[in-house]
Amino acid sequence: MKNETFTTVASFQYITEAQIIKGRLESDGIKVFLSDHLTLDTDPLVSKAIGGIKLKVLSYQAVDAQKILNSIHKYSLDDTGNSIRCPNCKSTYIELFSTIKDLKSLFGFLFDVLFSSRPFYTKHKYRCEMCETEFDLK
Repeated sequence: MKNETFTTVASFQYITEAQIIKGRLESDGIKVFLSDHLTLDTDPLVSKAIGGIKLKVLSYQAVDAQKILNSIHKYSLDDTGNSIRCPNCKSTYIELFSTIKDLKSLFGFLFDVLFSSRPFYTKHKYRCEMCETEFDLK
């Protein structure tokens, strides 16, 4: 009988990301378990505090799962499927993130915190992992 313990192979801030990756791994026969997703469904603002949604696989399948995860493009793409490039250093290591930089997004964030609702207004920007440049797409 194989070892039936689970090993965490990835964590995600959003349940949608975790569900997509879970489906991809399951389609290749890997047994997947998500932990803390119900907590974040209830209160998404605690994601960083609890370490996000943990994607766990059976320990003996961890190496195979990691190979699949490494094959998935983790960085931002434009509408035509091409990698987004940093305007400063031309790197393709670009991630999308949410920010509070204006009064409207600040009030939206405060409303969400006070009334335990989901964010309804956020400003999204891109950040280069190589040079830390933040930018918008035009």
